[in-house]
Amino acid sequence: MTVWGHALDPAAWVHVTVRDGAKGPVEIELVTRRVQTRLERKRTGPEEGLVVTRCPLADAGTVEGPASPDAHDQDARYGYRYYLTPTCVAHRALKAPSLGDLARVITAGGCIEASFKRGKSETGMDEYQVRTWEGWHHHMALTLIAVWFLIGETHRGQQVTPALTLPQVRYGLSVLLLEVFCTLSIPYICRQVQRQLMRNELARFYHYRTRNCIPPKKLRRAIQ
Repeated sequence: MTVWGHALDPAAWVHVTVRDGAKGPVEIELVTRRVQTRLERKRTGPEEGLVVTRCPLADAGTVEGPASPDAHDQDARYGYRYYLTPTCVAHRALKAPSLGDLARVITAGGCIEASFKRGKSETGMDEYQVRTWEGWHHHMALTLIAVWFLIGETHRGQQVTPALTLPQVRYGLSVLLLEVFCTLSIPYICRQVQRQLMRNELARFYHYRTRNCIPPKKLRRAIQ
């Protein structure tokens, strides 16, 4: 497959920017082709869409996440990954997805994994001692609701402060909720969070610069 990828016209690779990530834009290059699949014992299968993505080796593990050994390879510059998309179900043709939709689904694995990591580190998703499915379900439901709330508050705060992170939101809320039992004042909490935000903002700005990307306007205004 790597030989086939090298034989492609460079113009065949479509560059798609999926979203704005914490360390710069999440970008991916992909090409699609219709292929004839083969089932067990060399039986002919249905025609499906083959999606091949490539990204620099430095970003291969962070953009799309892990893949099975038979679904990826690499050369000196790029890592390649292969995906099949069905084109018909029960003898009914399906509408071909757009390249943007394909790129969004392919890169969604990293977001899902990050959500589970947030749940374990920020809301205690893995800290349960239950003996029944009902108790486990209640614990998971509550921790996922807490993650959803923190992500929503983070997105709302990022409209004003782009470098705001979920741990900082959790820290601020936890201190405010315990403020009755602590001697910390709200101005002190705000100063601590502002200090962290400025460090994150500077790191994000210079990460954009090292990748020769133009930072968002809000980020440039905040730094300048």
